[in-house]
Amino acid sequence: MAAVRMHFPASEEAIRDLRAGDEVTVDGHIIGIRDRTQIRIFDQGIAPPMDLTGAFLLHTAPGVRKLGPGKYEKICIGTTTSARMVRFTEGLGEQYGVRAICGKGGLPDEAIEPMQRLGMVYFAIVGGAAALETTQIEEIEEVAWEELMPECLWKFRVKDFGPLTVGIDSHGNSLFHDVQERAQAKLEELYERL
Repeated sequence: MAAVRMHFPASEEAIRDLRAGDEVTVDGHIIGIRDRTQIRIFDQGIAPPMDLTGAFLLHTAPGVRKLGPGKYEKICIGTTTSARMVRFTEGLGEQYGVRAICGKGGLPDEAIEPMQRLGMVYFAIVGGAAALETTQIEEIEEVAWEELMPECLWKFRVKDFGPLTVGIDSHGNSLFHDVQERAQAKLEELYERL
């Protein structure tokens, strides 16, 4: 396992250098996204108004305070559960060139193959760390589709965001899969003892 500092947007080559278990700290820009935003993109067929090429997407619906037209102050920016959004993974990589997704709880096994094929990773973040994450977001630079508030597209400028753990890498490795496999084996062992 390596400790890596990355800048986003990132190239496929930079993503393919990462391995499951690596610790990553991020600078640059991350894009906040959530269910309604992705439903609009994929189910309604409306292209996102932000360039997602090389992007790091954060599953979030942040708590913010409106300061003026298109301008918001961060209050609390945490993550939400990723598993329910797994169906969008392949399209995000294939159609829009997304390189990283981050949220709570990981992604199920169906994300492994598209992430491997398309050069993507899933970053795990400590649950309940919204207060820390909020301090690592320097500014909300852009908001799109404000009518979906708070599930808009958010462009955040970040510094020292993390530490994050590579939970799924672009080589077909998944810490989430490994944990489930070990838990299942342990459960079977316990049942045999009964």
